[in-house]
Amino acid sequence: QAQLVESGGGLVQPGGSLTLSCVGSERRLAQWTIRWYRQAPGKQREFVAEIYVNAKTRVATSVQVRFTISRDVYANRVDLQMTNLKPEDTAVYYCNLAKFDLWGQGTQVSVSS
Repeated sequence: QAQLVESGGGLVQPGGSLTLSCVGSERRLAQWTIRWYRQAPGKQREFVAEIYVNAKTRVATSVQVRFTISRDVYANRVDLQMTNLKPEDTAVYYCNLAKFDLWGQGTQVSVSS
């Protein structure tokens, strides 16, 4: 079983909303910094957001205001809430536990009319 599993991706129209989830099956995610990245075809992997052990967060300037990262300790889950989605947000989104170089399988987000 994968230690990190993303879900929640899909096809949405511009201006729509979507919430992605990253669930840990082994490690307690609250003990580590958890990050979200995204990668569009032919482009570099891009940092999106992260949440720290102390619950503070940081979001990339490119998605600030529109994206929010949060954590549910009891569910061992980290979410990425996305609003006002734009076509340029189209990418595969991954969650990451950098300390152990752990990555989920990714979930596709497509924003199109």
